Amino acid sequence: MTVQFTAANLLQSNGTNSTLNGKEILLYGDVEKIIIGIVLSIITLTTIGGNSLVIISVCIVKKLRQPSNYLVVSLAAADLSVALAVMPFVIITDLVGGEWLFGKVFCNVFIAMDVMCCTASIMNLCLISVDRYLGIMRPLTYPVRQNGKLMAKMVLTVWLLSASITLPPLFGWATNVTEDVCLISQDLGYTVYSTAVAFYIPTAVMLLMYYRIYRAAQVSAARHKFISFPRQSGRLSSHGGSAGASGGPGEQGPDRRPPRRERLLEECAALSRLLRPDRRHASVFKREQKAARTLGVIVGAFTFCWLPFFLLSAARPFVCGATRSCVPLRLERTLLWLGYANSLLNPLIYAAFNRDLRATYWNLLRCRYRDINRRLSAASMHEALKAKERPECIL
Repeated sequence: MTVQFTAANLLQSNGTNSTLNGKEILLYGDVEKIIIGIVLSIITLTTIGGNSLVIISVCIVKKLRQPSNYLVVSLAAADLSVALAVMPFVIITDLVGGEWLFGKVFCNVFIAMDVMCCTASIMNLCLISVDRYLGIMRPLTYPVRQNGKLMAKMVLTVWLLSASITLPPLFGWATNVTEDVCLISQDLGYTVYSTAVAFYIPTAVMLLMYYRIYRAAQVSAARHKFISFPRQSGRLSSHGGSAGASGGPGEQGPDRRPPRRERLLEECAALSRLLRPDRRHASVFKREQKAARTLGVIVGAFTFCWLPFFLLSAARPFVCGATRSCVPLRLERTLLWLGYANSLLNPLIYAAFNRDLRATYWNLLRCRYRDINRRLSAASMHEALKAKERPECIL
């Protein structure tokens, strides 16, 4: 999302800030420029690297190449576009203190790219939350409809909605401010429309999906309580025989009653065998818990990064008018880059909650491309066997 950029010719100066016709610019020293340039370049390069890893991982790993990950790839493509097509121009503009160096025509192109890519990133997060919600709440029917064509239509819808926000300024409904600045249109009607479609409606949907998944997880937690016990080789079947066969001072004969812990374990195992169908509910419970945690982190990071900027964007036309921005430029730049940082966090969040994606990252970073699918399959089979062997008691 584009904020105000100011002109170069200075009429007034007060140390670090200067103004032209009431428009603020920032004057940085050499040390400040170096620090700002390094920090912003690290953010940009890390965003490019992280989102590139997501796209490459889904393309080369068969297990990740499934329709539900189409939205994740679309999200990574949107975030990658922000880093490639938007951030470099913003860095240059920031380093010269706010002066827009690329002309009025490219200003309109830049605003269109900025708005479309950032909106596509937000829309993808919204649809991912809906997809996860349906996968949890309708586990038997939703996966059947979750085919490639459906997900492709959802991705296309995301980008069409994002483009619909960029078109009005290009076709005369609202005009971007390009006189000495490069500022997205401050028309009141367009501001309400763009901020609602790009942020407030998707955010409301994401919060609703998170609330419903969180409530479902709470209900499942109240309904099912699981206690896992460590495996003890031969703890039940061999107890009586081994005790009777072995001699020693502590032997009490074959009719010795087993300790209380072992009796509880035996009863627990018998109960688990009787209630074996409830293991399916255990799987659902775990999926709900994981979905609630994942979506909670995604929504939290998204809200933290973008909410301050969109509150400022929605209030600015009402406070400052339609032709300028009266908000301190340092505040605008800080909130803008806080929003851009969400494109950096998204691939890290998904890697943190997806073991296969995390393992693929690690293999790619270590240049271990050969047999990556075989290694991931072997790791998944090992985890499945460990989970199957782990005894569970349903109380």
